Amino acid sequence: MASLLYRLGRIAYRRRRLVVIAWVAFGAAMVFGALALAQPTVNSFSVPGTESQQALGVLGQQFPALGAAGASARVVVQATAGQTLTTPENQAAVESLIAKLKSAPQVAAVLDPFKVGAVNPTGTTAYIQVSYSVSASYVSGDARTALLDIVATGRDAGLTAEVGGTAVHTTTIGEIGEAVGVLVAAVVLVLALGSLVAAGLPLVAALLGIAIGLSAIGITTHFVELASVTSTLALMLGLAVAIDYSLFIVSRYRHELATGRDPEDAIGHAIATAGSAVVFAGATVVIALTALAVVGIPLLTQMGLAGAFTVAASVLIAITLLPALLGFAGHRLYPAPSVGDTEAGAESGFGARWAHFVTKRPVPVVVVAVLGLVVLATPVVGLRLGLPDDSSAPASSTQHKAYDLLADNFGSGVNGPLLIVLDASKAKDQQAAATAAAAAIGKLPDVVVVTPATFNPAGTTAILQVIPASGPQSAATEALVAAIRAASPGLASSTGATMAVTGQTALNIDTTARMRDAFAPYLLVVVGLALLLLAIVFRSILVPIKAAVGFILSVGATFGVVVAVFQWGWLANVIGVAQTGPVISLLPILLIGIVFGLGMDYEVFLVTRMREEHTLGAEPRAAVVTGFAHGARVVGAAAIIMVAVFGGFVLSPDPTIKSVGFALATAVFLDAFVVRMTIVPAVMAIAGGTAWWLPGWLDRLLPKADVEAIGIGRSVEVGAGSVAGQLAPEAVAAEKTDRQ
Repeated sequence: MASLLYRLGRIAYRRRRLVVIAWVAFGAAMVFGALALAQPTVNSFSVPGTESQQALGVLGQQFPALGAAGASARVVVQATAGQTLTTPENQAAVESLIAKLKSAPQVAAVLDPFKVGAVNPTGTTAYIQVSYSVSASYVSGDARTALLDIVATGRDAGLTAEVGGTAVHTTTIGEIGEAVGVLVAAVVLVLALGSLVAAGLPLVAALLGIAIGLSAIGITTHFVELASVTSTLALMLGLAVAIDYSLFIVSRYRHELATGRDPEDAIGHAIATAGSAVVFAGATVVIALTALAVVGIPLLTQMGLAGAFTVAASVLIAITLLPALLGFAGHRLYPAPSVGDTEAGAESGFGARWAHFVTKRPVPVVVVAVLGLVVLATPVVGLRLGLPDDSSAPASSTQHKAYDLLADNFGSGVNGPLLIVLDASKAKDQQAAATAAAAAIGKLPDVVVVTPATFNPAGTTAILQVIPASGPQSAATEALVAAIRAASPGLASSTGATMAVTGQTALNIDTTARMRDAFAPYLLVVVGLALLLLAIVFRSILVPIKAAVGFILSVGATFGVVVAVFQWGWLANVIGVAQTGPVISLLPILLIGIVFGLGMDYEVFLVTRMREEHTLGAEPRAAVVTGFAHGARVVGAAAIIMVAVFGGFVLSPDPTIKSVGFALATAVFLDAFVVRMTIVPAVMAIAGGTAWWLPGWLDRLLPKADVEAIGIGRSVEVGAGSVAGQLAPEAVAAEKTDRQ
């Protein structure tokens, strides 16, 4: 591969105008295609194959007029202190709200609280249930605005009026967070590379990669429904990965210039070495993201494939467009000092000093670092998973205020009602079956109210609503859902009717269960494929295993920190967590997929340089120190950039995006600075030469990657203490063919 990439880099250099024009044209075509074809993204979330999802489908078929399977909203109204809603003025204001809601866009049904008993015992508070004819994904902006405007008229009439529910929910990314991440990345690039030109090239590559990735998502929406958060992950990864990959190549190119190579040869060697590492690092990220499809949740599959495409585009840009841009910059990126000065600078820098410190006392360093990560991971024993609801919204939002009003005046369970879909098509007496179902559910613990059954026109299917005593995210409500499902076989044997539980609360519970079940298979697929890939890269058994163990430590510590902040509330006010609660159920698998790929990036970039030095004749410990010294500054800068980019998304008001950004920033920080830059060199020093041991039979089976670029004829003059490079005979012949 190194020889192929060497030639690719030199071709991109020599034909740089053509390469740049081709990429700009392709990017422009993608952007114009997205502008012409893109359709609105949706907020849909489904878990195919679960009982709640199947029951939701039945509701849509059997009760279309009620909008039972569509979006919903709850308008909560409260009289001023000392008054009730039954006074003529207040009741007239509530009835006016109901009339306006019935004529609002996309509304299918509105329930009068005075007729359905949705008024609290003191008569001070009521809620108006609004059902929409479309799912939450298709509630238009006009319909959402109309809903909020109607609620505002209730306030104008002297009532306290707030609204929550799926019809109100919108997903926002937070442009300020993105700008902060890019600004920090630019500053770090300037400090790391010491040149505005050198710092600008990675940003240019990143912006083009993001434009192509997001445009591809936009074009895809013309043919397939995509969730609105799909582009968020692509944007996160596009900013972080593209900048990092370009940074590694630019840094290596500057090093090759410093050894005395001419720009074309320096680009060839930079793409052959750092470019090889970029290709394999990108491959690990792509593997981890595409493997999200094994979970079986469309949202995760979409996010994984969108992120994988963006990463793949970033890799292609890094090994083709970036060499062309470097060709235009030439020697302006570096004054090209002598080789001895370059080597001396690397050996005297902080990276070299840190490597000497770690390798001289590797066992204590490993023990302290591992114990620190284990301590951070301890909160994970209390990990609870769930999905955000209105209680997770900012305290100042109307959704959060509506949630609190309902909980304070009706009990926590009103915020998480359960819908029971009764299939009575095989029952001898449908009404008797519905009565028996209500009686059986009413006897269960934690049940406050079971509403009378509402049948469809055919009389074969009924809906019952169950109000639990506990909130939608409580363990008691989860146990109640399980108990209702366990009672279904008994009801079927006695009446011939079956019942299924659905509603937002049941969907959340089923999603969490699906995530738990998919955790082990997903981890096995990701780790297994990545171990194989790393074995090919490093020609070693120990290095891939060490990389995987380090990943488990960093992810475990990250989960612990996330639990402490988002579940326990530590430092919650600092990062703007409105409400503590269960960790978002999608986060663990999503975090594993992304962080495993990114963690392997740093493993590849650091350890390939160590292996390169060892392959070129250095003793094992010296190879660790020299390789780390050359890679530490760049890896550290890359990690800071990723932390800044991901951390910028913590400023988002959306709790899902906030938690994902925080978790990714924490994971990258721990994985880069504690695992890869501390534990890895220490373990490599302990292992010595055995770190590169590979059984002969396995060595013959695995394909050769040549990440160290030995195939292009690099030689080392150990006695002179300098590095010289020359083309191997086959590379020279290939170059002559290219020139002809």
